[in-house]
Amino acid sequence: MRELVETARQWLAEGRAGYLARPVTEQGFGPRDPAGAVLVDARGECVGALYRGVFDAELIAEVAAIGAAGAAAGGVSGGTARVCEVSVRGPEAEAAKLTCGGQAEVLIQPLAAIPAEWWELLGEGVGVALVTRLNETADQATSEVVRATDAVRDEAGRRAGELLAVRRPGRDALYGDSGLVLVEAYPSAPYVVIGGGGELAGIIERQALLLGWEAVLVTGREEAAKVIEARRDAACVVMLSHDEEFDVPTLRDALAAGVPYVGALGSRRTTARRREGLIGAGVSEAQLALVHGPIGLDLGARTPAETALAICAEILGVLGARKAGALRDAEGPLNP
Repeated sequence: MRELVETARQWLAEGRAGYLARPVTEQGFGPRDPAGAVLVDARGECVGALYRGVFDAELIAEVAAIGAAGAAAGGVSGGTARVCEVSVRGPEAEAAKLTCGGQAEVLIQPLAAIPAEWWELLGEGVGVALVTRLNETADQATSEVVRATDAVRDEAGRRAGELLAVRRPGRDALYGDSGLVLVEAYPSAPYVVIGGGGELAGIIERQALLLGWEAVLVTGREEAAKVIEARRDAACVVMLSHDEEFDVPTLRDALAAGVPYVGALGSRRTTARRREGLIGAGVSEAQLALVHGPIGLDLGARTPAETALAICAEILGVLGARKAGALRDAEGPLNP
């Protein structure tokens, strides 16, 4: 969704009749981008990604139908919307290079009906949610922006807060007496603060960027403190340095700031030394329990690349409030 910001702003400035399409419900398709969305205009231009473009032609046809209906009614209403069903099977899925087929209900909503604030906050990288309410016939939709700091007013606001808290893009459809409510959350991307240098630091940085996160290397306490303070809502601190004048104060600052993830590389002896240093610095037992050290999931990692993978995998699990384990041993939905 964030990659659509500039196009959305441009179309709105031009007065172009555009529409935002994104899933309401999904079944199948395998691994996919939970933030996938497409902008479609009346001329058939599509910008964005949704199921590798396999449904672009259907979305264009639906937009044309909405435009024709609006013209017949004497003009397109800013609230007019449409929910269409799409599905792909067998050869179609293979041709689109989808892991597997599936089906979905896709909401197509006029761009003019989306609050301008939504695009502004997305462009700034702020964690924010969009709550869209559809009437019983799903042909009228109104949207409002919800921030993580907003007071919870209803079930949709509560769900928006929950999705933002896991710090990963997500959508959920809530059904009630008044119709369907679509909640879409786009938290700030994880910001990995890597304390120390060396080969492992560079590999962690590249791994983080591959995941769509941000990353920065810091080599001193003051530099780390400034970064953590500026990005405390999304910071994930990975301490690689064994310098007592750097690692203990930085870990203490991260815990005090309440950043989502704090981890430290080192042997059990180094981990014990840091623990004693943190206790001496006034860190409580409850805060100490939040430090992931030795850092990373137990994947049997030996090389720097494997270690970086184990560290980033642990960050992913912690941010998603998931206990790492084999999917075959898990119960419930695979992608809640």
